[in-house]
Parts: sequence; C-alpha cells; structure tokens
Amino acid sequence: MADYLVKSLVYGGQLRAYAVDATETVKKAQEIHDTWSAASAAFGRSLVATLMIAAGELSDEEKMTVRINGDGPIGGIVIDGNAKGTVKGYVQNPHVHLKLNDSHKIDVKGAVGTSGFLSVTKDLGLKQPFTGQVPLVSGELGEDFTYYLAKSEQIPSAVGLSVFVEDDNSIGSAGGFIIQVMPDATEEVLNDLEKKLAQLPMVSEMMHEQNKSPEEILFEIFPKEEVKILDKMPVAYECDCSKDRFATALASLPKEDIQEMIDKDHGAEAVCHFCGSKYQFNEEELTTIMQDARN
Repeated sequence: MADYLVKSLVYGGQLRAYAVDATETVKKAQEIHDTWSAASAAFGRSLVATLMIAAGELSDEEKMTVRINGDGPIGGIVIDGNAKGTVKGYVQNPHVHLKLNDSHKIDVKGAVGTSGFLSVTKDLGLKQPFTGQVPLVSGELGEDFTYYLAKSEQIPSAVGLSVFVEDDNSIGSAGGFIIQVMPDATEEVLNDLEKKLAQLPMVSEMMHEQNKSPEEILFEIFPKEEVKILDKMPVAYECDCSKDRFATALASLPKEDIQEMIDKDHGAEAVCHFCGSKYQFNEEELTTIMQDARN
C-alpha cells in the first residue's frame, strides 16, 4: 500500500494531530543508502518527523531542511522535506549496528548521541531562510523533535516516531504521529491527552504488530467521533537532482578549480548525496560551464 499522511483536528480544533505511514518511504531510503539497523532507525525516524512537520507548517513551494548532529557513531543526518509530501536525505555513517538497549530495542540514542543539536531551516521564499536550533535532549529523536517544536516553534507537542527494522536490515514498518496543542485547549483536554499518551502502545507495536493505519493510530489516541479528518496526502522518498542542477553548482566554483578538473582529470563526476545518482561531465561540458563560472 502506498504511504500516506493524515491531517486532523481534534476536540473541535483544540488539538491538531497528524499521523503517517511512511514504510515504503523509509524502505526506499534504506535501500538507497544501505543503512544498517541503528542507522536505519535514526534515519527513518528523522524522515518520518520531517514529513509531518513539513506537511503541517509549509505550503506551496516552501521547503525545509532538518539537520541532526550528535556525538554518536552515525554522525550527521540531513533531511530535506516540502509541503508536497516528499523527502530525501542521507546519514553520514550508514553502516552502524549496535547492541539492543536495556529495553531490547534498537539503540537510537546510542547511534545519534546525546550531545549536539537539531536544527530546522525553512525556505519560505523570503530573502533569507529561517533557522531554528535546539540542543539534543535525548537522542531518541521523538523527544528531540518535541523539544524543538516547543522551544523554537512555541508549539507544545507530542511526537511519536517508530521504525521497525527486520533482521536482514530491511524495513518492516515506519511511521508516527504529532499532536499539537492549540491556544484554546482546555485543561480537561490536556489532562485526558496526557493520560492517554501514558497508556499508548508503542507506534511500532500499533503499526507492525496490529497493522494499524494512520487513521486508526489517531483513533487509538482519541475518541473517533472527536477526530475530524482534514486531508489525506501521499508521501514518498523522491530526489529532484539532475545534471543541470549539478552543472549550476559547478558553475559556482572558481574558474581555476574547473580548469584543474579539465587538465588533471579530463572530466568530472558528480554524485548525489541523496539518491546516489552519478552525472558525468566531459572536457567540453566543463569548458562550457567554466565560461559561466564565477571568478
């Protein structure tokens, strides 16, 4: 089944809630980057969170980039997302597999680390993009995105993220939810939400073991009659790289650097970090690009 994200309002608009099934999205990312279990879980959670935040906060042609830099063995994670429901990304060190943690789960905290930062840069079509940054508070990423939304976006939120990795490193399921508190939310609603979240099964259990859809995850948290579904949108891992884009990037280099590619290598190869696609440039193409290059 194709991945999709559900947007909803709950309790007459007192809460905003999103849920997503991103299994195929994360599966494609894992296959492209050949991530091992711990890297897959961290990378996948970052993709899931970016999908939901981008869907909720961006519009039209707006884009955002999430960067997670911790002191764990996977190094940095970079995710690009947009309002159309597509994401792409990469992890610095994809081949990370760790022992299970004390809860017998994949050690995402150990992979990401607990010292570092999470930043979100939004390109809203203005002169300068906006960047919000917070220190990592957990390394599990659900708590880190929750902290980011509260501190940088000033939106009290609850974030649940999950990636189930099979023994052969393939992705069994991936998804999550975000619940955001609106300004007119009552204490009664907030108390009920807190109690329900405390009793809620793990997202991986709901998706992988109970095969729940995004709507059913929301109905697990809230009474069905209190959930108003606003939108259901497809999501996917997609890269928009092209040879023309890499040519533009090469043209931003100093002319002497391009000349060195021509003289020493007689060409150049550009490799996309996000999808692994390779683009070849021969001497003639580099000469043409050099004519447009900056000094």
